[in-house]
Amino acid sequence: MACANASWSEENFSCSICLDVFSSPVSTSCGHNFCRTCVTNFWDEQVKYKCPVCNKLFDTRPDLQVNTLLSEMVDRFGTSVRVKEQPGVEPAEVPCDVCTGTQLKAVKSCLECFMSFCQTHLEPHQRVRVLKKHRLVEPMDHLEDRMCKKHDRLLELFCQTEQVCVCQYCTETDHKSHPVVPLKEEYEVKMAQLGKLEAEVQQMIQERQRHIQEIKDTVKRSKADADREIADGVQVITALMCCIEKCQDDLNQMVKERLKSTEKQAEDLIKELEQEIEDLTNRSSEVKQLSHTKGHLHFLQAFRSMKNPPPTRDWTTVEVRPPSYVGTLRRSLDQLEETLNLEMKKLPDGELKSVQQYEVDVTLDPDTAHARLILSEDGKQVHHGDEEKELADNPKRFTEYINVLTRQSFSSGRFYFEVQVKDKTAWHIGVARESINRNGGIIETPENGYWTLYYDEDGMVFIDTPDVRLPLRAELQKVGVFVDYDEGLVSFYDVDARVHIYSATGCTFTEPLYPFICPCDHEEGRNSAPLIISPVNQTD
Repeated sequence: MACANASWSEENFSCSICLDVFSSPVSTSCGHNFCRTCVTNFWDEQVKYKCPVCNKLFDTRPDLQVNTLLSEMVDRFGTSVRVKEQPGVEPAEVPCDVCTGTQLKAVKSCLECFMSFCQTHLEPHQRVRVLKKHRLVEPMDHLEDRMCKKHDRLLELFCQTEQVCVCQYCTETDHKSHPVVPLKEEYEVKMAQLGKLEAEVQQMIQERQRHIQEIKDTVKRSKADADREIADGVQVITALMCCIEKCQDDLNQMVKERLKSTEKQAEDLIKELEQEIEDLTNRSSEVKQLSHTKGHLHFLQAFRSMKNPPPTRDWTTVEVRPPSYVGTLRRSLDQLEETLNLEMKKLPDGELKSVQQYEVDVTLDPDTAHARLILSEDGKQVHHGDEEKELADNPKRFTEYINVLTRQSFSSGRFYFEVQVKDKTAWHIGVARESINRNGGIIETPENGYWTLYYDEDGMVFIDTPDVRLPLRAELQKVGVFVDYDEGLVSFYDVDARVHIYSATGCTFTEPLYPFICPCDHEEGRNSAPLIISPVNQTD
């Protein structure tokens, strides 16, 4: 036995799976020996039970028995076979499926064994005749996932029709008529697509980041506008409060002075009346005393010497009238309004400037213009003509009133435009919704889709139910119209005076709005001047 031991090499006592000295060696029916643990773990990972060396298939999982003879020889041999140390596997590398403990880097993968081997555990495939026939490829992780489930072959092609990975046998059966390409080629195509997709995603990210910045900038500007609005409001309201206090003081002083004057007049008259009463009382006493005189001579002598009655006033025309305060409060309020207007003009930017930034370029739409209206070629001017033109029927056209809309409409956000009304004795300006009635009589109120300002020699009104009468503004030459669609706001401004005229708030807009213009009748030439849509000049 000793001689036999000496003639055997260490390979004869090494497991072909772990390449270490046998531990509890067992034998298969095909005559190959393995460590019990090694072959058991090997079969635990397989669907079919086969020999790790010769690939012989077993119908059922073999019932392994310890090879006592080999076990004794291993014990007698006494020295374990040690594998050469190799560097451990890196994260990006494929590990050896056989190594226990520290896994080593796989150098090849076997398409027959469905396992990857390091240099040491690959040795049986390089030595054993049957294993040499196995197909070895570059290391692949998750090798079982790379195999065709139907043909048990490597998935190395790509079907462009069904967009799935296939093996060579698949191209001869289910995918026979489908165009296929090597995985690497499709990989490069898909990587190019992925690169394009990544570029598109990055562009979308940048667009959204830019949008976020725009929103932040809007919030920043809004905060600056809010701070400025608060400062301007404090300035105006403070001045207004001072003016109110002064008006109140002036009113109190004026009323008190008038009351004091009336009281002084009454006091003087009372004193004068009391003096006359005293004089008349004394006179009455003299008369009574004389009336008691019995002698005729003495009576007549005393009567002759009696003093003449004191002079008295004709009190029938004398009266104390209470002071009149009519117009006092009105004059104070007029003074208050004047102060408010002055303070508004002092504002550095003013409300008008803040809305002028929403200027839109609009032109008049001839398809909506009444047949008597004459529009300029650029669509910026309109006036009332003498004759009614013969025009083709158009459902958009006004047929009763001499109105016109712009080509442009607005369904969200804010917009602003200005109309010159210089030298006009009557005009009608504002906005109207798309569905307004353009034929027959029209009641131009918000309820019917109109938010408009009307002016004639009788005054200026915002047309509503009832109309809102507004104070006349001297030399009104240009009107600004501002709309905040989302907030439901329509505001009108005196552009030259840079002051607010009127605002309709709480409006409900559910469809497009069009700027609305009506130059009114020419009144035999007195109102022949055109209405002109003017560009905004914020330096006015």
